[in-house]
Amino acid sequence: MKIQAWVQREPAVPPRLETLDLDEPRPDELLVRLEACGVCHTDLFAPRRFPLPAVFGHEGAGVVERVGTTVRGLRPGDRVVLTFGSCGACRNCATGAPAYCMTGHELQFAGARADGSPTLGGDDGPVRGAFFQQSSFATHALATGRNAVRIPDELPLDLAAPLGCGIQTGAGAVLNTLACPAGVSLVVFGVGSVGLSAVMAARLARCEPVIAVDLRPERLAFALELGATHALDARSPELVEEIHDLTGGGARFSLETAGTEQSFRAAIDCLARLGTCGLCTVPRLGEPIEFRPLSILKGRTVTGVLEGSSVPDEFIPYLARLHLDGELPYDRLVSFYDFGDLPRALADAEAGRVVKPVLRM
Repeated sequence: MKIQAWVQREPAVPPRLETLDLDEPRPDELLVRLEACGVCHTDLFAPRRFPLPAVFGHEGAGVVERVGTTVRGLRPGDRVVLTFGSCGACRNCATGAPAYCMTGHELQFAGARADGSPTLGGDDGPVRGAFFQQSSFATHALATGRNAVRIPDELPLDLAAPLGCGIQTGAGAVLNTLACPAGVSLVVFGVGSVGLSAVMAARLARCEPVIAVDLRPERLAFALELGATHALDARSPELVEEIHDLTGGGARFSLETAGTEQSFRAAIDCLARLGTCGLCTVPRLGEPIEFRPLSILKGRTVTGVLEGSSVPDEFIPYLARLHLDGELPYDRLVSFYDFGDLPRALADAEAGRVVKPVLRM
């Protein structure tokens, strides 16, 4: 079928809206008419790291139009959020850890189905799609039965979209990966959409204190409104010492979402003995950096966080219900854009002018 989609053809040039051909859904796939899609940090760096031309976007939300014969639990008319892809068969998927699927990297970033076949094409040949098994900067997307999640009818689709990645990553890092118990200290480095979601989750978990670290005073003020008990300037030369003072000798948990070398080191150094640091991102897009192993020899643990260690069919509806009950006000992070304004939304996100852009198709 013919669809409209934003095609990235050059890394440093904004995407352009084009008419593409979307493949027919296979037995394990469904066709979704998209109504909204969040803009995530991964959408910003993906054009610089992955083959082009491609259609990005991985926080889609919409209405199911067609369902493949082997898809269970979904039918036309269902309202769904699209999230990360997983194979459903490897040992991690089989033991309740689909965020760490053994083929997860290929499913999110190869630009094709699991078997390597394309989902999108243009007049000049194939276009890489299936980004996070969706490619949702478009009017329609193909997804699988494993990465489409039904949501409550009362949750608007444009507010449901960010649950697909950014919100579940930050909230899940606190509630799932770190499993922070009540009364423990948590430091969140970087308070964008992931970090602020972590702050809100820390309030729900009754962490104390919850310390937000960032460069932007307005973001720090926002973090205090959403549940942080303290806010610290990331540029402070005494940052680690300040955290040790506030936590009585070091934090029990820290979460790194800023992606800088300074925050990476500080997120480890601020910990108490036996403290744990969760890494939601890495400095310099994963390029090697200098690291001193001595910093973890106090029983400290450093663990990676993918998608908030979420089981989407369970965790996304849980987050949706928390929001509807007024316990997770992530709508305060959202700024809406018309579908035709994707380049502006990307630029605003890159510049930090907004926290979480969401396209309305």
